[in-house]
Amino acid sequence: MAHQAILQFETKGRGSRDITREVAQVVAASAIDCGLVHVFVQHTSCSLTITENADPDVRRDLETILSRLAPDGDPTYRHDDEGPDDMAAHARSVLTGSGLTVPVGGGRMLLGTWQGIYLLEHRTSPHRRTIVVTVLD
Repeated sequence: MAHQAILQFETKGRGSRDITREVAQVVAASAIDCGLVHVFVQHTSCSLTITENADPDVRRDLETILSRLAPDGDPTYRHDDEGPDDMAAHARSVLTGSGLTVPVGGGRMLLGTWQGIYLLEHRTSPHRRTIVVTVLD
């Protein structure tokens, strides 16, 4: 048995957005007691991660690390069709990933106490992002 939903989010530009509640709602609606939920973002300049949900400084520090690993406007980048954040956004997406899998038990995600699922927007301007959530038993 499987259940699938498409979620859309409007981002405000670079930063993180907690999508745990929306994914949990899809899991609850699936009526699947034990299985897996897979979350996949259909874009190449944003990504998904599981990280601490208590202290927002963790997400700010992650952004600092990503900015060091993939800085905007690096003159060695060839792909800059959409501006100085274009290639940096793609690189950050590769570094952090486009999909996550979380176990489901008792009809809910089995995330740790301090874990949340986050959509990471790597572009500096707002975008509409589409996420596919698939729950499998």
